[in-house]
Amino acid sequence: MRDETIALRYAETLFELAQRHEGVEAYGEGIELVGRLMNDHPDFRRLLETPRVKAEAKKAVVRNVFGDVLPKKLVSFLLVVIDKRRQRLLQAISLQFHLLVDEYYNRTHVEVTVARQLDDGAVAELARRLTGILGKEAIPHVHVRPHVLGGVVVRTGDTIYDGSLRRRLEDMRKQMLAAKLPDATAEPEAAT
Repeated sequence: MRDETIALRYAETLFELAQRHEGVEAYGEGIELVGRLMNDHPDFRRLLETPRVKAEAKKAVVRNVFGDVLPKKLVSFLLVVIDKRRQRLLQAISLQFHLLVDEYYNRTHVEVTVARQLDDGAVAELARRLTGILGKEAIPHVHVRPHVLGGVVVRTGDTIYDGSLRRRLEDMRKQMLAAKLPDATAEPEAAT
């Protein structure tokens, strides 16, 4: 089985636990904390991932670090992940879990590229309009790239909506190059 498939199965199990117990948000914050610690602290990640450290020692660290911070069922889930030797997939499990949460709440993350910084009101209006267009709550992630010149480029999943001034100018250039111009060497027609 591929790692992505395995991570999804673990995330689905965690999602079911979250729905039955403390709630999706609490588990989301918890698994995100674990993933962030693994990402930000290479020593912690190496401790969990190295085969030379016995599973019981890893589990003791997890209990000490997360025992009083995370929901108890989430800590138990982490211990099972260690027992199954899948701790290297914790960041992927976290990502898959958040995708499940977004699906559950009918949300979608949208990459938005603009030429200049937007104020909070403009971002809120953009989110409102994208929500109407996409039929899901849009969560915009705004990136400023002056090369777009103006307008907006929106990416959601595999779909890109390019309303940038740069693209419009490029389209105009292509039309002008493809246009048939009158032959300057031809004789003008005589008027009758």
